[in-house]
Amino acid sequence: MDLGISGRVALVTGASKGIGRGIAAALAAEGARVAMTSRSRERIEATAAEVGAAAAFAHDSADVDGAPALVDEVESALGPVEILVTNTGGPPVGAALGLPREQWEAAYRDLVLSPLALIERVVPGMRERRWGRIVGVSSTAAAEPIDGLMLSNAHRTGTRAAFKTLSRELARDGITINTLLTGRILTDRIIGMAGSVEAAERAAEQDVPAGRLGTVEEYAAVAAFLCSEPASYVTGTSIPVDGGLMRSL
Repeated sequence: MDLGISGRVALVTGASKGIGRGIAAALAAEGARVAMTSRSRERIEATAAEVGAAAAFAHDSADVDGAPALVDEVESALGPVEILVTNTGGPPVGAALGLPREQWEAAYRDLVLSPLALIERVVPGMRERRWGRIVGVSSTAAAEPIDGLMLSNAHRTGTRAAFKTLSRELARDGITINTLLTGRILTDRIIGMAGSVEAAERAAEQDVPAGRLGTVEEYAAVAAFLCSEPASYVTGTSIPVDGGLMRSL
């Protein structure tokens, strides 16, 4: 299938490794001109060279006020952002009660304010051009709370609701906005939470109907489709990429 995004400018945040890197690579393979971001300039420049992306930029998702400047820098180098993929790392694991207020505030900046600041900056141009694709990398925790992930459960749910609200306002402008609900994908976070690759694989074999962990490439393929021309009638959705793990309808 021709995704129809060759030459379009895509901005992917949190892209130095894992899911962000995978999505950036998938979009670059489709001919998109991809801007990749990470807190570490050295790391993101090396990753961008590996995946054949157009450019690398240093950006910390906690720097909400820096979002407009990031987009300005990307558009100065590559042209107007037509595809935006918001991806941030997961907040710390912790008990439901007793988390420091600083952790709550940091999670709110990363998971809610950061993606919305980027969206606010790119949407006016997308509206003018009558075309745009926005994809948020989230978690199944936004639909089914996960034990020990209080910060993710609380904040990702709010961002998912914000994306749904925006989708209704932006649909007539040719802009789609969708959320991906991440399940057990083989990433550093899953390995860290399980303690080892082997432990993560054993848990997935037992818990996931598909009987295994998902790959970054499988996940990125879904993201790339949502960024495509053929996906023009898909908006306001939350799509699990989880091997059937979620039980809710």
